[in-house]
Amino acid sequence: MQAPQFDKFKKYFNRKKPSIQEIVREPTAGGIIFRHAKDGAGIEILLLQDSRGRWTIPKGHIEPGETAQQTAKREIGEEVGLNNVEVLGWLGKIHFRYRRIDKLVLMTTQIYLVRVLSDSNKLRKEDWILDVKWFPFHDALEAIEYEDIGKLMLLAMKRIRQEKL
Repeated sequence: MQAPQFDKFKKYFNRKKPSIQEIVREPTAGGIIFRHAKDGAGIEILLLQDSRGRWTIPKGHIEPGETAQQTAKREIGEEVGLNNVEVLGWLGKIHFRYRRIDKLVLMTTQIYLVRVLSDSNKLRKEDWILDVKWFPFHDALEAIEYEDIGKLMLLAMKRIRQEKL
């Protein structure tokens, strides 16, 4: 009697993914955005919460004819509404891969250190973003979902302190 019930679920376990037919490289860029807290309590980092509920930084695909630095600035404006920012320098790059049906996508993201120049409370998010929020540095480090970005955040903080940014 239980076999028909089992057959109903078997289809979920016997599914085979299509084999990888193509490897695609996707260059992207983004920024670790910071400001000095108004109460003088240190550095704050801006994070966005993506459609899966993960806290991360603004980033996106590099368009033809665009530099990685230009992309980081454009994506920050598009994703969180901050247009008056200054890119202070390159922090590093992160690599990750994921599968898109029959393609293996190899993504490389160039990450820049970005300072907000004004209107840092006037945030505007794209529809797919669940939330955008300023975090005290240590809270941002705890909230970030990606270890590689966390490492670059530590590097960013070191640079902010050393260069008194």
